[in-house]
Amino acid sequence: MLRFRLRRLMEDFEYREQRRLTMTEISEATGIVRTTLSRMVGPKHFNTTSDNLEKLCKFFGCQVSDLVEYLPDEAADAAEG
Repeated sequence: MLRFRLRRLMEDFEYREQRRLTMTEISEATGIVRTTLSRMVGPKHFNTTSDNLEKLCKFFGCQVSDLVEYLPDEAADAAEG
């Protein structure tokens, strides 16, 4: 399972910039629909496109590995239950 670290990147951004970062701001800057961003932050598994990953990496100035974490199936089952 892949788990998105979008919330962590948002928190790091807010700490670094000393201001609040909203999903709307990310949506406007990247062109990614706010609903998609919200689903990426949510606890359930979500599928997105590599285009969205690229846009988020550009926005945050990060690598894909900073945005997405791989969890083996056993770890994913433990995290959900």
